[in-house]
Order: sequence, then C-alpha cells, then structure tokens
Amino acid sequence: MAKLSVNVNKIATLRNSRGGNVPDLIKVASDVERFGAQGITIHPRPDERHIRYQDARDLKKTVKTEFNIEGNPIQKFVDLVLEVGPTQVTLVPDAVDAITSNAGWDTVEHRSFLKDVITTFKKNGIRTSIFVDADVKMIEGAAATGTDRIELYTESYAQKYATGAHGEAVSPFTEVAKIAHSLGLGVNAGHDLSLDNIKFFKENVPYLLEVSIGHALICESLYLGLDNVINMYLNKLK
Repeated sequence: MAKLSVNVNKIATLRNSRGGNVPDLIKVASDVERFGAQGITIHPRPDERHIRYQDARDLKKTVKTEFNIEGNPIQKFVDLVLEVGPTQVTLVPDAVDAITSNAGWDTVEHRSFLKDVITTFKKNGIRTSIFVDADVKMIEGAAATGTDRIELYTESYAQKYATGAHGEAVSPFTEVAKIAHSLGLGVNAGHDLSLDNIKFFKENVPYLLEVSIGHALICESLYLGLDNVINMYLNKLK
C-alpha cells in the first residue's frame, strides 16, 4: 500500500484569510493522523502566504507519523529544514511568486547544486526527495544527485486522465517508476491527484511508496467530511 501524506497548506490558507487561529492547523494535522493518514506535508513559501515557518516548528512537536517539508532550497528554507529535522524534505523548484508548483527540476542542469543540498540534508539524517517530471533523463539525473527518492509531478497525468485517455495519461509514469526503482530510488507522487484518478494511478505505477495530496483532498472534504475522505483515499491506495 502506498502511504497517504496529507498536505495541510489549504488549512493554513483558510486560517490566514481571517487572522487568528481558526481553523487550528495543529489540531487539524493531529485529526488527519487520527483519521488514518500516514503523513503530514507542508510547503512553506518565502512570503508565508499559507504555511508559516513557525508552523513547521510547531508541527514537529505534534506530528506522530511522517513529516514531509516541501520547498525551494533557498538558504532560509534549508536553515528551517535543518532546524526542524522532518522525516523527509522534498525539493521543489518554485519561483518566489509561483501560485503552486508547476514544473519538476532539471536534474541535469542543476545536478551539482542539488547534490550539495542533498548531501547536507542526508548528513543530518533527513530523507531526501526531488520533484521531477516523468522524463527518463530527469530520473537518471536525480539518481546522480544521491537523492533517496523522487516525487513524480503528476499534473499531466491528471489532465489527460480527465479527458478519458487513461492509458496515455499513466504510461510515462509507469515507465519512469520502473527506471527509478532500477536505479535505487524510492518513488513518491503528487499534484492534482484526487479521488477520481488516484486508484488508476496506484494500480498502474509500480513501486509507489507515497502520495502527497492537499488541494483536492481538502476540496472533497468540504462535501464529504475529512475523516471520510481520508479513508476513501486509503481504500483506493491499497
């Protein structure tokens, strides 16, 4: 079974929209774990428009499952991750003004930079993952950095799946997952995965260890309830 890590950025967005502490991010993360999720993901950005850096420090004290911090490894982010010491850090090449993640790393062009950052994290006992497109060269480039895992950027899968082209949508991910495994890399995935498309993805992408889902899961929970939705995901990931 692939693990479900719930991205709680949208809870922080809702909290920040009114000030104060409603909803309580720490309580929601604890509830998410209680409902069965096997991890909590956050993606702090420099402007702290949703997750604040302090949230990462506070969550470290309460998260009992895997704690995954995503972000662009600028120095401020690197310092935060080293201070907090999460289970996993996922490196994402976000522009400062990006609304959401929209591309994987060019692991060939940025291999030296990524290798240096990954070496620092691994020396501190933090599992590393690189956000990448479903491209064989990028998978091979990731392996050369010394990373533990990759996270497959799945927006293209979600878009094609929605048109009914299910096989065409998933086939690149099936191929690169096999290659990643053969190179000794663990395989994670995330971005635009939902209750509609997650089961087919899980059934057709081998060696899948973990999915990180936030936006769709929280939107679905508005109608169906957070406890119910988390367990619906867990059933589809079996």
